[in-house]
Amino acid sequence: MIVPASVKQSPGMAFRNVYSTLLLIFCTIIVIAVIIDGNTKLASVMHPSITVIILFVGLIWLSMVEGGQASLVGLPPVQMSLYEDSHPSTHRIMKVVNRGDNLDRYLMGRQFLVLALVFVENLCGDPLDMDKSLQVLGMPIIINKIFLNTGLALFFMTAMLGKISAQVIASRCMLDYVNTLFALFTFQISRLIEASGLLHCCYLSQTFFSWAAGQPLETKEANRSWIGQILFWGRVLMSLAILGMSFAVTLSALFHGQTTMWDGVPNGVAVVLFFVFMMIVGMLEGMQIAFFAVARMTEEERSRSFWAKRTCDVLFGGDGRNLPGFMVGR
Repeated sequence: MIVPASVKQSPGMAFRNVYSTLLLIFCTIIVIAVIIDGNTKLASVMHPSITVIILFVGLIWLSMVEGGQASLVGLPPVQMSLYEDSHPSTHRIMKVVNRGDNLDRYLMGRQFLVLALVFVENLCGDPLDMDKSLQVLGMPIIINKIFLNTGLALFFMTAMLGKISAQVIASRCMLDYVNTLFALFTFQISRLIEASGLLHCCYLSQTFFSWAAGQPLETKEANRSWIGQILFWGRVLMSLAILGMSFAVTLSALFHGQTTMWDGVPNGVAVVLFFVFMMIVGMLEGMQIAFFAVARMTEEERSRSFWAKRTCDVLFGGDGRNLPGFMVGR
């Protein structure tokens, strides 16, 4: 976790920083060892060194996607002329972000990109052989059960390298983080994914919650033409069809016990847990975006809602460490 220079680290925090770093190094070593043994999906069909490269390219790209979100959500309130000369790439991206509803489009596309990158990382680093007799680097079999069978090793790598570090850094260095052509490339890929229409059914959710809250759906763009309406709703229907098929396949697998849920857990409970966890993930994703947005609001704007004010009082307290702390915890 990044700590302001004026704040002295306590012994407890220093200890957590050290053991967390050692844990990351250890997890990285055993994941690479599994790949070198050719015991992952990609490593079994291509050279292990190429698989390692793909894994780390995916992690680096994921860090740009996650950190880029933190930057692009937090920067709109900042006057663009202030960084036009000092951060040209950031200015170029923000010119597009601040035009119309492009920020919403970017956020939708980048979420798909995150899931795609995590999927590729699982192909690279998730072990195939769960044989209890298999040892990694000659260590006890219990290491398999704790770090490999459960997926914790790859989880810690993804969380620490691809997500948490990027978000914490970007929450403090928004301008610098996206001031690269790599950030611009990632931004445009996210927009392209959104334009494909794969995720357009999410706009129905946006419309529903706007209606449920009794608030008009705000937009910075003019009303769509009849051609625009056809293209938009056509992609919504396509996205709904994809979502329906995805739910059908997933629920069928859950009800028939064809998932990686632990043995002994009833199929009905697995279905309930699936929806509960999906709602929790959705809440955490929404909170992340909201917190970066309110970071640039005035105290008066934050005080319009009682619970929003209480949340912000906690979020921006703690010597500036609570927002990065939330990013780590989520």
